Amino acid sequence: MMITGCLLLMQAPSLAYAGEIPQLKAGDLVVCGDDKVLVYEGQAARRGSAKLKWSWQATEAKGQLPEEYFGMLRSLDDCKPVRGNSQLLITSSSGATLLLDIASKRVVFYAKTPMAHSADLLPGGRIVVANSTHAAGNSLELYDERTPEKVLYKDTLYSGHGAVWVSERQELFALGFDSLLVYRPRHWDTDHPSLEKVRGYPLPDEGGHELSPTASGQLLVSTHHHVWLVDMQTGEFTPFEPLKGHRNIKSANYEAPTGTLVYTIAEESWWTHHVYGMNPNFQMDVPDIRAYKVRVAR
Repeated sequence: MMITGCLLLMQAPSLAYAGEIPQLKAGDLVVCGDDKVLVYEGQAARRGSAKLKWSWQATEAKGQLPEEYFGMLRSLDDCKPVRGNSQLLITSSSGATLLLDIASKRVVFYAKTPMAHSADLLPGGRIVVANSTHAAGNSLELYDERTPEKVLYKDTLYSGHGAVWVSERQELFALGFDSLLVYRPRHWDTDHPSLEKVRGYPLPDEGGHELSPTASGQLLVSTHHHVWLVDMQTGEFTPFEPLKGHRNIKSANYEAPTGTLVYTIAEESWWTHHVYGMNPNFQMDVPDIRAYKVRVAR
């Protein structure tokens, strides 16, 4: 089984670049929680209707992953569409990160990532993962999608919860418990790439949780008790008015040019059965999953 999984993985990159039509369209909602990823049609969602168009459960990767991974995929906590919405970058706080091809449901990459909470795709097929509180976590780890499980670079990041690559700036932003750190790639065309920390910004309050782009010069940051916009150049934090007074925001997708917002908020411990939106205002019920985060296909 292990050999078969490795062979499938070796073949997957050719699928990823084969130019297949993406299953996701701009505006679709990608919801993750438990061991599932569910994709809902975007226009229907904004009318409050949960029209499921694609789904994936960890057990569908049988034969593609070492058996031990299925215990590490019990609590999916991020599911970012990447590469033109043709793949999903999935993290699990139970201890794993996957890159999944949507059309074929093939696992392109996998790694053991203790208490992983978010990840992003960097140039050249590199993957960065933010790991939260765990004896082997509290870190930012760098991988190459062509080499499963091999850590290329690691830095300390206490309670790592967010990772966002900003291509226009060629910078990586990483969110921890009380700080937002900024990195730049170094030695990228070698077998020993690394990330250089170039600056850091203290958070206005503790408990960094969500980090997401806004199609502007700012990033959205949530903490335990507040939601903020932060200027990527100056590190200045300003309150995010649409979610003022909201606590425990687990994910938020904000488009600054249009004011469109889609988010989840913990309502039952760490999870919810609802996805909310503004501009337009909507509530979409998702009773079949203990939802943690929602991502919007761009």
